[in-house]
Amino acid sequence: MSNTLKEFQDASLSRVNHQLELAVSSSPAEQLLKAMQYSLLNGGKRIRPLLAYAAAQAVGTVSSDTDRVASAVEMIHAYSLIHDDLPAMDNDDLRRGQPTCHIAFDEATAILAGDALQALAFEQLSQLEHCSPETALKMISELAKASGVAGMVAGQAIDLQSVNHALSLEQLEQMHQLKTGAMIAVSVRLGAMSAGAGEQQLAALDQYSRCIGLAFQVQDDILDVESSTETLGKRQGADQSLNKPTYTSILGLDQAKAKAAELHQSAIEALADFDDGAEPLRAIANYIVTRSH
Repeated sequence: MSNTLKEFQDASLSRVNHQLELAVSSSPAEQLLKAMQYSLLNGGKRIRPLLAYAAAQAVGTVSSDTDRVASAVEMIHAYSLIHDDLPAMDNDDLRRGQPTCHIAFDEATAILAGDALQALAFEQLSQLEHCSPETALKMISELAKASGVAGMVAGQAIDLQSVNHALSLEQLEQMHQLKTGAMIAVSVRLGAMSAGAGEQQLAALDQYSRCIGLAFQVQDDILDVESSTETLGKRQGADQSLNKPTYTSILGLDQAKAKAAELHQSAIEALADFDDGAEPLRAIANYIVTRSH
């Protein structure tokens, strides 16, 4: 990880972690709160919040609204992981090197923790202080679309249906643009909107996020083949064991690596009109295709 990204990451993580801790500090349901805190505050790469902060910095100034955007997208991500790990879904028992939520607590509590985090994400966006009401409403709408039936949840559904079925490269890319890419794209977009981005800036950032969203998944598939359970913090080879189609199974390992490099280059090119304020976005793109977990 470069010094540029490390410094930016430390400052951003301090902000978003503070916001997340405040958001899950109390509830009349103690066990539910513990499960939410367990899944939300136990580390993770925080890629989506980092992208929100980086996009805000690229077009303007990070503010308390950016903190709420960053916390909202991380809450959606955490909820999706809780539900994705459930026995009815991927049936995983390890996440970030720790027992998954339904193992640490129980299945019903895990489902409710995910439900609560999803609702809490939209509550964050209802409390923006600097954006106009019209912009805030659009941001809420965009997060709903990206996380729901036209985005992440649709991708999850296609993913589950694809087990033991052959997919073309185009079908695989569509699935991941929905499952992973939609939330990465909206993290960038909402972060930029929190800093007053214009339409031309948003269009360029959309192209950047489409590229890194796919690159992130390609790298995930590469790591599922090449890395270890200890490094990943989750079961290595999990996709292979479920017979899920992946970039490595369709393209082969070498071509998957070439695909990740091509997407990375396109992401960098999308930022050509941005100045040094976009260096964290460039550094994140570099990290996505070189990370080991």
